Amino acid sequence: MAGLPLRLFNTLGRELQEFAPLEPGRARVYTCGPTVYAYQHIGNLRAYVFADTLRRVLEWKGYEVVQVINITDVGHLTSDMDEGEDKLELASQREGRSVWDIAAHYTDVFMGDLAKVRVRPATVWPRATEHVEEMIEFARALEEKGYAYRLEAGLFFDTSKLSDYGKLALLDLEGLQEGARVAPIPGKRNPTDFALWRASPTDAERLMEWDSPWGKGAPGWHLECSVMSMKYLGERFDLHTGGVDHIPVHHTNEIAQSEAYLGGAWVPYWLHNEFIGLGETKMSKSKGGTLLLSDLERQGFHPLSYRFLLLGSHYRNQTEFTWRGLEGARVAQRRLLERLRERIPAGGEPLAYDQAWARLDGSARAHLEGLDAAVSADLKTAQALAVLTQLSRDADVPAGDLAVLVAAFEAVLAVGLLDLAPEDLDPPARELMLEVGEVERLLADREEARRSRDFASADEIRDMLDRLGVEVQDTPTGTTWRVRPAVGQREAGRD
Repeated sequence: MAGLPLRLFNTLGRELQEFAPLEPGRARVYTCGPTVYAYQHIGNLRAYVFADTLRRVLEWKGYEVVQVINITDVGHLTSDMDEGEDKLELASQREGRSVWDIAAHYTDVFMGDLAKVRVRPATVWPRATEHVEEMIEFARALEEKGYAYRLEAGLFFDTSKLSDYGKLALLDLEGLQEGARVAPIPGKRNPTDFALWRASPTDAERLMEWDSPWGKGAPGWHLECSVMSMKYLGERFDLHTGGVDHIPVHHTNEIAQSEAYLGGAWVPYWLHNEFIGLGETKMSKSKGGTLLLSDLERQGFHPLSYRFLLLGSHYRNQTEFTWRGLEGARVAQRRLLERLRERIPAGGEPLAYDQAWARLDGSARAHLEGLDAAVSADLKTAQALAVLTQLSRDADVPAGDLAVLVAAFEAVLAVGLLDLAPEDLDPPARELMLEVGEVERLLADREEARRSRDFASADEIRDMLDRLGVEVQDTPTGTTWRVRPAVGQREAGRD
């Protein structure tokens, strides 16, 4: 393939490895999709921007990519440990709508959010509820092979049958026996055993249930991904992606049941992105403290500024979200576009590595090689952005070559280099308002910067607040602020 060999950090083994697909020139990728019981927060979106970046780099280097992202619309309990109720059923009860309406609504919003941050559509979007019969057959095969046993609660996978169970997560199975992973189901043979099929309770009817050899019930969450990935990508495929929270349970159990089913190794490369934090608490859709992409838009931020922010950090680094950080990304993105638009107009199509290489001479190719070196070293997008910033300031690059290079960078980064104008990133012409606590925290950061004589940072925070509709005034007795009122509205402030 084009350019340098692609090296990726494989969670299975915890090392950088050169990517070598099972089929030359073709990469098959499975990305764990959402459970569509609520809105996906901005932390969830990181997993899909990461997977999209991986796909874009593969295609940029000349691979044909087939990507599958599932939609979990049944089977995911409120705990990953086979405890609790189905998340879709709980959402249905909470919102007073059918589970089908719940799944359809939140799937549509999720798809819209992906489009806004320019995550390319998957090749296939399989839904769990459309593949229950295949899941039953998969589970039946595991039972026939001796890997599963029946309980009143359903059909369970016997993890003791695999000598290398937990290899992805490097689980200490002896330690788990002491109760760190408590088995809540009566009759489970091992704490790590998990449900392939969950039987419906005898005294109640589930909102979503199917007939099976083990009685009425629903498939286990882990089973879904094994079945749908194999159906659309083949029994063995190249890459499996997801968030780090999937490593200890979901992906560990996917590997166990899939390798038992196949009788050998399954997926060779496992890639995981880290969390986006909000303060000191990991964001969770089922608890408080979430931020949605629509929240960022309401504060006047373009969705691609959030993508720009994500790409400014390596996918394996845990990152804290702050409004100040997002504003910094917006400013950097705008200045980048300003420099580019001074020399080349908007327009054009993204270019793959080989296409760009063929249109450039030796001197301009150095920037293309810089991009390739960055993304070939485990998708170092922050380094790629640094190379792009250098390129935008290199007056010796002719405009024609610059246009080619920008098209190559956009193919990988997808941050609006070809179609956005700088002013597209500015807050809209309406008054905006941050949460009071967030304003006061930013002002505390500003005060700390002033005490440290970091006046550039202090001015940056003040300018950001001004753009977001917050007027700041320094007085002899301290700093005051107010929200700039919209036309026709009564003034409202806080001293």
